[in-house]
Amino acid sequence: MSTFALQNPNTGTSEEEFTRIDDSERDGILERSTEAFKSWRQTTIDERAAILNRTADIYEEQADQLAEHIGREMGKLTRWAKAEVQIVVDIYRWYAEHAHELLADEHLPAQGADHTFVRKEPLGPLLGVMPWNFPYYQVARFAAPNLLLGNTIVLKHASICPLSSQACQDILEQAGLPEDVYINVYASGSQMDDFVADSRIKGVSLTGSEGAGSAVAKTAGENYKKSVLELGGNDPFLVIDDENLQWVLDQFALIRMYNTGQACNAPKRLIVLEDFYDRTVEYLEKVIGDMKVGPYNDEDAAIGPLSSIEARDEIVERLDKAKEEGTATIRVGGNKVDRDGAYMEPTLLTNVDPNADIGCNEIFGPVAVIYKAKDVNEAIEIANNSDYGLSSSVWSTDIEAATKVATQLQDGMTFVNEHAVTGAGLPFGGINRSGYGRELARWGVGEFVNEHLYRVSDQSSPGLSPAS
Repeated sequence: MSTFALQNPNTGTSEEEFTRIDDSERDGILERSTEAFKSWRQTTIDERAAILNRTADIYEEQADQLAEHIGREMGKLTRWAKAEVQIVVDIYRWYAEHAHELLADEHLPAQGADHTFVRKEPLGPLLGVMPWNFPYYQVARFAAPNLLLGNTIVLKHASICPLSSQACQDILEQAGLPEDVYINVYASGSQMDDFVADSRIKGVSLTGSEGAGSAVAKTAGENYKKSVLELGGNDPFLVIDDENLQWVLDQFALIRMYNTGQACNAPKRLIVLEDFYDRTVEYLEKVIGDMKVGPYNDEDAAIGPLSSIEARDEIVERLDKAKEEGTATIRVGGNKVDRDGAYMEPTLLTNVDPNADIGCNEIFGPVAVIYKAKDVNEAIEIANNSDYGLSSSVWSTDIEAATKVATQLQDGMTFVNEHAVTGAGLPFGGINRSGYGRELARWGVGEFVNEHLYRVSDQSSPGLSPAS
């Protein structure tokens, strides 16, 4: 067994220690999950829904403590943390309230039988591999619909989130979830391949890096099981007129720097027309340059620390390299903050080479990038010049024109005059290097499910011809 410590990015210090599972424990964990599935799948929809509803209540009741956990673990400002908890409340409650609607049998034309229908049934134990940037939300997005279906879950969270990951299990059990239906495991990424390959795991969902997603997809495919991947993004934010420019730029700055820029679906590429490009740069230099950096419990902070000192250093090194190579101009920020912890200056880049690292790969931190387009058609071309495809947005006072542009963007989610909106009733997911599959809303119960066809015929009925 190995141990790891909670590394507080606000202070740069190590706190509590935790123990990772040993490889020899894997079999017992999977056997427990398999045994729990046998009884959990037999519980009624009403029983499962009641547990999800109570889970939502407990998240609300424990919001202050839960916010402190992730503030210490990954530096999330308290107001952002409490907002995340509220989204989790909404997700669990939404699935509870829509349980019967979501799991209702679909009755088909009889087609030669007396009765033909499709029933949504669970697959069995699922593996979830979750990231640190939204420790509760990412879990709820995966867990709520699959627990409602009757699947059981083994959850490997990011190692920097030991408090919040265990809280996810504890709250479900406080709400009445039977033991072993949800099992939190402290494990390393290198231990996951054997979990994915094991025949007792029936599907795997990963939100995280492209490298981890590729490895999971490969092993899942080799073992004939489904995977859902939510990976990175380099999301475009297109502004196609300047009728309300200052307000739009304020929205961009707030959304881009939300969660200290550590969101897959954050707007990472601001694309504006050349007519108002200079005004855009001048305004954002001031807005971003004035943002206060502080710890998670600083009520006046505009952004917090990054998740770790290593993550901060990696971004600063990439910015330094881009400056040296001439592939970007740093207009504001770009440096470490001279204090203990994982702090860096909020940053604004212009003149970015879209084919360089800093242009074509995701920057997971408080860095905004501006591109100039001569017209709307070139703005669309710049937006679609990406191997990612998570989300995008178009901003204009002309809703018809903005919607026409939006329909030409190649992403999983596109918004007009908003960005990065998430809700229990909205599907979430991307295409290309951003992954595949969908979570939330009715799509959340549509991934790891046996859509089981039933045909009921009287013995005297001839039915249809069998297929080979």
